[in-house]
Amino acid sequence: MSETDRIRWQCRRGLLELDLVLAKFLEHHLENLSPVMLVAFRRLLDYPDNDLWDLVNGKVPPPDAETAQLIKLFE
Repeated sequence: MSETDRIRWQCRRGLLELDLVLAKFLEHHLENLSPVMLVAFRRLLDYPDNDLWDLVNGKVPPPDAETAQLIKLFE
């Protein structure tokens, strides 16, 4: 399994809304992420669904600059 396939698999979540947001993000941004941002995105995928959803929706502030940049791409 390629790294891209692994990331796509990790983007399948328990929340439909999160699935939709992540699928759109993958379609538009995955190929263009720098190595640093790709590492940050993988860290983001380690979050539990509800915590990730809160980050994406702006209910909680991003923990670092890379995560903040990624969250802006979700808009």
